[in-house]
Amino acid sequence: MDLIALEEKVRRLETLEVNEMRLLLNTVMALFLYESNVPNVPLPVTICGDIHGQFPDLLHLLALAGEISATSMHYIFLGDLVDRGFNSVEVVTFLFLMKVRYPEKITLIRGNHETRQVSTAYGFYDECNRKFKTAEVWRHCTDVFDCLPIGALVEGRALCIHGGLSPDVNTIDNIHLLQRKQEIPTEGALADLVWSDPGNIEGWGISQRGAGHLFGANVTREFLYRNGLNLLARAHQLVQKGFKYHFDEEFVCTVWSAPNYCYRCNNFASVLRVYEDESREFVVFEKVDRQYVEDFPEKLQLSYFL
Repeated sequence: MDLIALEEKVRRLETLEVNEMRLLLNTVMALFLYESNVPNVPLPVTICGDIHGQFPDLLHLLALAGEISATSMHYIFLGDLVDRGFNSVEVVTFLFLMKVRYPEKITLIRGNHETRQVSTAYGFYDECNRKFKTAEVWRHCTDVFDCLPIGALVEGRALCIHGGLSPDVNTIDNIHLLQRKQEIPTEGALADLVWSDPGNIEGWGISQRGAGHLFGANVTREFLYRNGLNLLARAHQLVQKGFKYHFDEEFVCTVWSAPNYCYRCNNFASVLRVYEDESREFVVFEKVDRQYVEDFPEKLQLSYFL
């Protein structure tokens, strides 16, 4: 497999052949299965939030924060790579190629859109059928999604997950014991980790999303103290300025990496860089002009849990 040639094709928005995708997906699945539920990641690191199929913005992100390479900072992507954007296929293909080429430099974790049910409803399934003329690639991609890690642990000090905490998870060891190779259920610890949100409440609350929980500052502090952590980094929620610290303190942050979300929200995006001394820097950026809108069905431009 010529990874450089395939990367160049994707950057030119040329759809890979089905047999090329099949080989890539089989290869990257083996890499994900080798990883634990919560892989350890070294500093320094760049943490990226939701991408949602906005491939030109992903390339712009990398141009600003640094291309993934053998000598780059480690990258963590917090999930929701697909859906809503015009180029979910290119986003997934590109990042899977990066994982195969630089497996020690990129960690991809699972979001609530890396599921069969959600990606059928919000664009990825239709995009795969349109570009590959078959549902085989979508089915294979969702099998790979089942193998994605649930989180990442940065130097034992920062936990990165897509959504948030769970009343059924007291320790990181609890996350390691979960059976991740499945479709995300509608309730339980696995659902909470990809669906939950911080809220201005005490303890736990009911989420209006219909899955996951709201979690308050007090239970967050308890979880972080119990696990020796100083940061919970997550994505999952649109933030107009690209990032947000919750609870008026700096131990929970949301990172959002899809500028002008759904091509109409006019929001900024960001990535979070954490350096060797554990200092943090948010790199904020705006959308790029060209978004590759050709032949994208208007009906797929949906509003979903903004």
